[in-house]
Amino acid sequence: MTDLVGAAESVAPLLVANADDAERSRRLPAATVEALVSADLMRMGLATAYGGPEADPLTLLTAIETLSAADGAAGWCSMIASTTSTQSLFMPPETAEEIYGDPRAVTGGAFAPTGTGHVDGDTITVNGRWQWGSGTQHCDWILGGTVCDDDTFRLCWFPVSEVTFNDTWHSSGLRGTGSLDFSVADVVVPTRRTMQPLAGERVIDSPLAEFPNFTLISACVSAVSLGIGRRALDELVAMAAGKRPVFSSKTLAQSPFTHIELSRAEASLRSARALLHAEVGAAWDTVLTGGRVDVPGRVGIRLAATNAAERAAAVADTAYTLAGGTSVYSTNVLQRCLRDAHVPTQHLQVAPKLHETLGRLMLGQEADLTML
Repeated sequence: MTDLVGAAESVAPLLVANADDAERSRRLPAATVEALVSADLMRMGLATAYGGPEADPLTLLTAIETLSAADGAAGWCSMIASTTSTQSLFMPPETAEEIYGDPRAVTGGAFAPTGTGHVDGDTITVNGRWQWGSGTQHCDWILGGTVCDDDTFRLCWFPVSEVTFNDTWHSSGLRGTGSLDFSVADVVVPTRRTMQPLAGERVIDSPLAEFPNFTLISACVSAVSLGIGRRALDELVAMAAGKRPVFSSKTLAQSPFTHIELSRAEASLRSARALLHAEVGAAWDTVLTGGRVDVPGRVGIRLAATNAAERAAAVADTAYTLAGGTSVYSTNVLQRCLRDAHVPTQHLQVAPKLHETLGRLMLGQEADLTML
């Protein structure tokens, strides 16, 4: 298997150098996309049956975190493309070959059911508009969640030539992800190029196919947060020795307040990461030994993922505050870390409101498990 973590470490300096360009352009620069594609970092979940690396969950998390520490936007786009590529485990082989036959193909899209489809024999005519099309402008194939008039919910795959991009991505954070709205109008999709993700059908017989997919996605989202939090603390430490606040005789590195807050933030970030890796690792071991990840196992991962996103945002807040007025300027990396770290906390997979569902399940009460 490709050393994906090593590949992420190798491209990180380029991502750092291109991050400002991504911010200005509100999408990843071509050079960043090329580096990620060439290093197999845009299809880490693609089944080995179709030439992909089919990375294990802990490798996915570590590679995404590494990229996100270099540039949150690049890490986010890699996460979206790579988690989308895990759908190759569940789609008909001929469809997977069509979409992923090109070894450089990149996929993305939105699961949200905001498309409508009219079924006519072996085709579906789709209309719809989806938000959060992260990285779709550099995709070859794009999926959109679609509610069809045969009472099915399907993921419909569109070649990029049939998709319209709407310039809506004017955001506070993760500006470089190009997470704009995309739409289709009367696009005819063969039913073979659709999937019913809630049916739970597995086409590839592999451990990754047995790992709960929604749970995996939530963990990968939080890995972006952890990378951004890591970058924020590293930036603070790098500037602390040379930064002397106005009216102070001490540098940040000599300030007792900095010592206390940095120590607390470091502990918070490391413990959040450790919990996430422990829960994901335990679930992966269960799968490797032929077991199924039960509800408590999925709850553990979702709890760890939500916690990681929250802790990373708090860590970025701390680093931003400790840096003082320097971090206010848009040219300062800590300002971008602050903005970027608060975007994942708004994602359905790790949003704070998920605690309600998790708490209900911990108390033995019923809850909707569809997307757990």
